[in-house]
Amino acid sequence: MPTRPPTRCAHPGCPALVPRGRCEDHQRTPWAGRDDKAGRYGISSGRWRTLKRIVTNRDHGCCYRCGTEQPEPEDDPDGEHQHELDHITPISEGGAVEDLDNLGLICQPCHLIKSKAEAARANRARRKAR
Repeated sequence: MPTRPPTRCAHPGCPALVPRGRCEDHQRTPWAGRDDKAGRYGISSGRWRTLKRIVTNRDHGCCYRCGTEQPEPEDDPDGEHQHELDHITPISEGGAVEDLDNLGLICQPCHLIKSKAEAARANRARRKAR
């Protein structure tokens, strides 16, 4: 099956050859410019913290994908390894913003994997719509 030859990275001035788009060093940051919860979901950061506290109590601080427990605040004073609150079904795929059944705690490794899969699905759907 023929494949197209590699092209230069789409980032200006980068000489790296890639199958398409951008090289690993120049991938765009997801949610760039919309880093606050109000910008993303239309809810305040205080409401987001309240939802996270409710879900943390409900799920006993465990990741809903792999089951790892969230470290105790004393063991993680800078908060680097705390689980994140995540929409199980993405908003872009019809998930509800504040529905507790659509919210769960997720550890950072699982969140990275899930986010990449969601981005790939969104890109496929966008290409299909063209």
